[in-house]
Amino acid sequence: MKWKTISRLLFLLVLFYALTMIFPLGLAFYNSETEMIRSFCITIAITAAVSFMALLTTRKAKISFSAREGFMLVFLAWVMACLVGALPYYISRCIPHFTDAVFESVSGFSTTGSSIINDLSNMPRSLIFWRAETHWLGGMGMVVLTVALLPFLGVGGFQLLKAEAPGPDKERITAKITETAKILWLIYIGLTAIETALLCIAGMDLFDAIIHAFSTMATGGFSSRNEGLAYWNSPAIIWIVTIFMIIAGFNFTLLFRLLQRKWKDVWYSSEGRAYIGIILISTAIAAMSLHLSGETMANAKLAEIEAGIAYEKPLTSIGGSIRTALFYTTSVLTTTGFSAGGQAILTPIARGVLFFLMFVGGCSGSTAGGIKVIRHVVLFKQCRNELKKILYPRGVFSIRLNNKVGRKDVVYGVAGFIFLYFALLAACALVIASSGLSHTNSLSIALLSLGNIGLDPALLNQTAIVGGLPDYAKWTLSFIMIAGRLELWTAFVFFSKEYWR
Repeated sequence: MKWKTISRLLFLLVLFYALTMIFPLGLAFYNSETEMIRSFCITIAITAAVSFMALLTTRKAKISFSAREGFMLVFLAWVMACLVGALPYYISRCIPHFTDAVFESVSGFSTTGSSIINDLSNMPRSLIFWRAETHWLGGMGMVVLTVALLPFLGVGGFQLLKAEAPGPDKERITAKITETAKILWLIYIGLTAIETALLCIAGMDLFDAIIHAFSTMATGGFSSRNEGLAYWNSPAIIWIVTIFMIIAGFNFTLLFRLLQRKWKDVWYSSEGRAYIGIILISTAIAAMSLHLSGETMANAKLAEIEAGIAYEKPLTSIGGSIRTALFYTTSVLTTTGFSAGGQAILTPIARGVLFFLMFVGGCSGSTAGGIKVIRHVVLFKQCRNELKKILYPRGVFSIRLNNKVGRKDVVYGVAGFIFLYFALLAACALVIASSGLSHTNSLSIALLSLGNIGLDPALLNQTAIVGGLPDYAKWTLSFIMIAGRLELWTAFVFFSKEYWR
């Protein structure tokens, strides 16, 4: 193991983490938030000093590494990012317990969106900005950004990308990995800027628009308001956020193909077609359920009788039902976890649709978490082949992805991932249940963390509050969130004896 090389690259990353705090620091100066100025300055000073010392001691290290070092670097990079990101919360005493500060930071960088903060109105605006910025940086991936900014990583840079998101359907946009990373980040930045502008036009101020654009494009879900998007009560804002959630959950490589007008590449994408199909079908089921329920409640006039439940009048119309259904199905499918404050209007069927979407996730090559659509496509095609083999025992069948014959090892890889995913889900649920929570709440929290969903608990009638969990449960969830963000293999390869030989 080339520890000097790993240390040098790792502390280059740590130095970058410190530089990203300049933006919230500037906001703290603008808003005269004295305590946050001190917190960000201390954090920047500590990380910069440690990084410079480490870089001096490893200045002669040769920058080259294999997949083995790449896995180690990626995992340690995410751990260090979360630890450094926790310091402003802890030093400012806005989150007085270090475990809680780390949990909030991990939730941000992993784009999970779970939070132990109950009241955002008392939080400094600069810290809310940093909270959303961790989403945005973690969305496309700190390692991808580093590959884009440090060309000398070009030799082994693809190992970093493979380690960060080891999905079954990965390809380069260009021959050079640094150019690929730069193109991905340009698309990411451009979409964020466009959404920010549209949200401002729709009625948000610039600060709120940036926060929600960061969270949307990162499929994270952090908001600047306690009420979330319900604070603005604007159908236009809901439509804008919904559209950009769909884009953020789509494969960014395919987005680049669209910009190149390579329509065939997008049309023949097995994952892309499945992703759109899942959105359309789940939205249709949920919208019909909401519409019929809204008409029933309107006819019976139960909305006035049951004053504790706020049924929205627009649900008696097809348009209102479709808007609400599309927003929530997209929010869950892309693992964003946004809420529009209309949980009470969701019917049991709509809640059931959302529950099953939690096991799907977005596309590979997107900022979304979860199992990913491509893995479900592979398993579905393999299941169909197994049924054919029962009828034709001597037949030879193979799966087809993107209109091409898929490799057999892809099926094995997906099967192994699915097993590990559910085994880890069960283990995490047991750890959380040991704190005294019911098995239902424990399983919900484990699923929301592993899938990086961070869904509003009210959508599942979940009464448990993550902030009330014991420290060991929060550290477990923090590891689970990082593992889910790295698609498990990068976090669990270290438990293999073969890795250390």
